[in-house]
Amino acid sequence: MRYGFLLDMDGVIYRGSQVIPGANAFVQRLRQAGTPFLFLTNNSQRTRRDVAMKLCRMGIEATAQDIYTCAMATARFVAGQKPGGTAYVIGEGGLLSALHVNGYSVVEENPDFVIVGEGRTMTFETIEKAVRMVDGGARLVATNLDPNCPTEAGVRPGCGAIVAMIERATGKRAFSVGKPSPIMMRAARKQLGLRSGETVMVGDTMETDILGGVGLGYRTILVLSGGTRREQLADYAFAPDLILGSVAEISEDLAFPAPPRTAPALLEAAG
Repeated sequence: MRYGFLLDMDGVIYRGSQVIPGANAFVQRLRQAGTPFLFLTNNSQRTRRDVAMKLCRMGIEATAQDIYTCAMATARFVAGQKPGGTAYVIGEGGLLSALHVNGYSVVEENPDFVIVGEGRTMTFETIEKAVRMVDGGARLVATNLDPNCPTEAGVRPGCGAIVAMIERATGKRAFSVGKPSPIMMRAARKQLGLRSGETVMVGDTMETDILGGVGLGYRTILVLSGGTRREQLADYAFAPDLILGSVAEISEDLAFPAPPRTAPALLEAAG
């Protein structure tokens, strides 16, 4: 069967500034075979060109067209909700650029949306302004709800932690567009021209990558090269189709276990 791949990045292709062994060869194999794939990231800080350059400097061939970010997904979502609208943004260049590309203006008062992404430029003043805007009627959108971001120095607060302050202060819940939201993951699949059954989500995180893939009926591969350990899987009611050490173990003749029989099929067999 023909498959295409949605590839998480940190923990799947690299960890920090180090490429995971075998990741480069895996990507090269996909290109040589003409297998469709996209790199997916829940980090909204960088533009997709910047992300592609980071991969290239690690020795992994990539172009901007190979990248799909939660900033892109968020910008396209709000542009679909209200074309030509305005946004107050807590975030950095990747999110700002995506909004501009999609016809949005970034403003300091009376926005249609308050949009929160990752970044280190947040101040308490920006949070206060966002709270007043949401309380005044602006709609609250998060690029993702990841509570923290891994860095080489350790974890730092992620978008989910930042937006939680605004949620608690206003009593309003943010709408999240990034993984595991079907908005981002379905849009990425459609960009590759794949059907759900032809799509493989490869990730290292159960709560985002695998949960999102399972929810959309994609095949899922959990790699243990990132933040998830095998013994943690018992904590989840859902499971990936395959568990591998890294992308280096994804074979050219990829085979998944047969899906479980549906309830109607079981009833027919019983009758």
